[in-house]
Amino acid sequence: MTGDTKAEHLKRGEKDSAGCAISGIMSRHGVRFGCEQIVRAVANMRERANGLGGGFAAYGIYPEHKDRYALHLMYEQKPARRATEERLQTHCVIHHSEPIPTRSVAAIRRPPMLHRYFVSLKPRAQGRLADLAEEDSLVQVVMEINERQQGSFVFSSGKNMGVFKGLGYPEDIADFFCLEQYRGYIWTAHGRFPTNTTGWWGGAHPFGLLDCRA
Repeated sequence: MTGDTKAEHLKRGEKDSAGCAISGIMSRHGVRFGCEQIVRAVANMRERANGLGGGFAAYGIYPEHKDRYALHLMYEQKPARRATEERLQTHCVIHHSEPIPTRSVAAIRRPPMLHRYFVSLKPRAQGRLADLAEEDSLVQVVMEINERQQGSFVFSSGKNMGVFKGLGYPEDIADFFCLEQYRGYIWTAHGRFPTNTTGWWGGAHPFGLLDCRA
């Protein structure tokens, strides 16, 4: 998927956009709610994106696994998945794993393989991660995969939260990831309008590391 460039929007006489589309909603009463409002909010800013990156982050969506790190991964091919799972098992206990639910959406083309894992770190009695705090150890595992494991990318790693993103407009990404299945306390949305870099699935916004997202 290539999408439209900013120059193509301007050539058609469309209004120049000042930046990306960003929106956020949270419950002040600690009640989980669905994605409908956040999807409508970011869809209203469609002119601030160009289809080269959109996504959502939500907190509170995995109550049944709330004490585990929820790792969302993209794979380019099956061998990358096998190698990454071997690397994960070196440092983590995988309590549950499954494909991330998706559906066919005409606007979303050639998505990577998408999988999620709910993990805890193994006791660090020995090894290079032994002197690190638990969260620092998990960061090292994520960075090791993203920097060294060809064809694999961790795009979400927090507890009881998840990032869902890819190449497309945010509302199409929401449809693709079946976001209506989730309920959370906080939702954020981002529609990217890259002007100097190419769009790719891992480079779509938002970015997430542990419980932080941007």
